[in-house]
Amino acid sequence: MSAQVQSIQIVLNGEPASQPAGLTVTELLQRLNAPTFGVAVERNRQVVRRADHPTTLVLDGDHIEIVTFVGGG
Repeated sequence: MSAQVQSIQIVLNGEPASQPAGLTVTELLQRLNAPTFGVAVERNRQVVRRADHPTTLVLDGDHIEIVTFVGGG
């Protein structure tokens, strides 16, 4: 009998999304193939410091905004 992975429902950049339960912000970025450097992550309208990405859990119902910084001029 295999263990079933629980999923959670979040709002990711304004769109509903299903993700596995227990993800940290770092793991979410990896799943999305997003860079882990040069991005800002907001969880429920609070900026998550990059140093906290590995320990901040993404929870059911969270609103996550990921902004990638682009250089240029």
